[in-house]
Amino acid sequence: MSKLKSSSSELDLDRPNIEDYLPSGSIQEPHGKLCLRDLLDISPTLTEAAGAIVDDSFTRCFKSIPPEPWNWNIYLFPLWCMGVLVRYLVLFPLRVIVLTVGWIIFLSCYIPVHFLLKGHDKLRKKLERCLVELICSFFVASWTGVVKYHGPRPSIRPKQVFVANHTSMIDFIILEQMTAFAVIMQKHPGWVGLLQSTILESVGSIWFNRSEAKDREIVARRLREHIEGADNNPLLIFPEGTCVNNHYTVMFKKGAFELGCTVCPVAIKYNKVFVDAFWNSRKQSFTMHLLQLMTSWAVVCDVWYLEPQNLKPGETPIEFAERVRDIISVRAGLKKVPWDGYLKYSRPSPKHRERKQQGFAESVLRRLEEI
Repeated sequence: MSKLKSSSSELDLDRPNIEDYLPSGSIQEPHGKLCLRDLLDISPTLTEAAGAIVDDSFTRCFKSIPPEPWNWNIYLFPLWCMGVLVRYLVLFPLRVIVLTVGWIIFLSCYIPVHFLLKGHDKLRKKLERCLVELICSFFVASWTGVVKYHGPRPSIRPKQVFVANHTSMIDFIILEQMTAFAVIMQKHPGWVGLLQSTILESVGSIWFNRSEAKDREIVARRLREHIEGADNNPLLIFPEGTCVNNHYTVMFKKGAFELGCTVCPVAIKYNKVFVDAFWNSRKQSFTMHLLQLMTSWAVVCDVWYLEPQNLKPGETPIEFAERVRDIISVRAGLKKVPWDGYLKYSRPSPKHRERKQQGFAESVLRRLEEI
């Protein structure tokens, strides 16, 4: 009997406490009505389910959704094995050759242009822009990228910024092969960081460190300076601030929407029939992500350049950001969730947690009243 009691107490410790997610004062109902506390105490299963809802509403945005297995019988399994051999022994070596040739051509042209044309800035920037587009095209070819672009190609104009939903760092490569954007991006280590500090600096890209608060002021100042330049490359920002799994969009940061310029939305949607393009940077390096793409059949996606938007009279930057997020989400068929993508990297503040708890409590109580 004592063993049963101890095991029961262990289960109670493991069970999530839904009251931790609810602010005080939101649990009790007026006399004569069912209390949320009582209902959750009645059913441990309901308590666990409610706790899972709170957690899942955020983590589902950053999880890969595995495809349904199709090689489940003796007829299909040999075909799957043949496909693996073709992808790894035929396509992958060919793609490595394509990418290697691309780098040889790029470096043999970029190095002389960068160092020998220092006195001819306008010509040098134009050639460097074309070369960056070229190497990005080789990257897309190394995945057998099938990209369909919709809408007018972006042009160089002052006082405008492009914003797009973010699934992987390859979003930038796919957009860059058509137009040499200057991108706002997190500073990365390794060979990616080397490319950022050398090649991508030439197109006016801006880097920041997510953990450094002072970087925000520097980036904000450089953003305003960049959009004022008539000859600067178009500015590309991923306002979600992190990679999301291309099923959802998280909250857009307001920085791109308080610059007083035209915002051009860009919607990107990947077809996962051949490969999932989502990059989970916490579990996979970018090198391994590229290898995954290069050993797949193809990367298939659609890109929509949508109608430019401007801040409306009486509209706040946050409301402007949400309106643009609506436009992108509808066009790409993505679901909106009310989460800040930075919560993926840091714990929420008590104020933010209290606001989310209050919203969750109100939604649960509303459903109970309907019942």
